Amino acid sequence: MIKRTLFFSNPAYLSKKDQQLKVVEPRTNTEKASVPLEDIAVVILEHPQITITQALLADLIDRNVAFISCDSRHLPAGLMLPLAGNTVQTERFKLQIEATEPLLKNLWAQTVKAKIENQAALLQQVGKENKQLLALAPQIKSGDPDNIEGRAASVYWKKLFQEHEFTRNRFGTEPNSQLNYCYAILRAIVARALVSSGMLPTLGIFHRNKYNAYCLADDIMEPYRPFCDELVYKMFVSGEIEDENITREQKIKMLGIATCDVLIDGNKSPLMVAMSRTTNSLYECFEGVRRKIIYPGFYAADKNR
Repeated sequence: MIKRTLFFSNPAYLSKKDQQLKVVEPRTNTEKASVPLEDIAVVILEHPQITITQALLADLIDRNVAFISCDSRHLPAGLMLPLAGNTVQTERFKLQIEATEPLLKNLWAQTVKAKIENQAALLQQVGKENKQLLALAPQIKSGDPDNIEGRAASVYWKKLFQEHEFTRNRFGTEPNSQLNYCYAILRAIVARALVSSGMLPTLGIFHRNKYNAYCLADDIMEPYRPFCDELVYKMFVSGEIEDENITREQKIKMLGIATCDVLIDGNKSPLMVAMSRTTNSLYECFEGVRRKIIYPGFYAADKNR
């Protein structure tokens, strides 16, 4: 079953009753919605006047729900995840921590290759030339010492937005802010899946910034980023994005990233379901029963190959 992402942009009182999340409008004290707790995967709290009961919070955390809290600019600023997301996570933590350097380098090379292949597939889908990216993918070595990922990114962004003056920069002009927002939602989905698979989102296979609590999530989301890029690109070229301000309508569309179709292991799947396949396969690599991480591809692009 596909889990739901709930987005709250208005004042609300959130509580639990009969295994349902109840949404009450504070001013009128009227119930606006009721959602089964078992259907929820991600909750985004944007408005400052939102109250949530401890009973609801504890129940959702117990169900591995990821909470995203937004700042005064209505942008994702914090992520809360369960401490215990898997019944045998101590054993899984140990295997993750003891992973050898050659294994980590091999996993990173796989990740970079999957990312570049998805970038090339997106360029193909939107009618852009992708031969340079396809030529770079076979050059990736263990650990990507030649920074093929960075070289591919430079080519990719120029090709994708070749008719527009665009530079990918976290603090740049539109649609950078929209990309940042979509990536933040994606990051929460990845972190939730990692915790559910019994791994520490903090210990990355490549990212190792001591100030980053989600290094592994930042690693594993890389091949998934082009799905956000596709969504934002289509909004941008259709004229829906006019400046760096993110509208409510844009946010609602970007929340749909969790249910967009991807091709994984030969089958069509919603992204959130595919993410669980990816994180479980990563654990199996740490366990030594699998040699490759299962990453997704673009459904239409792969279908026509």
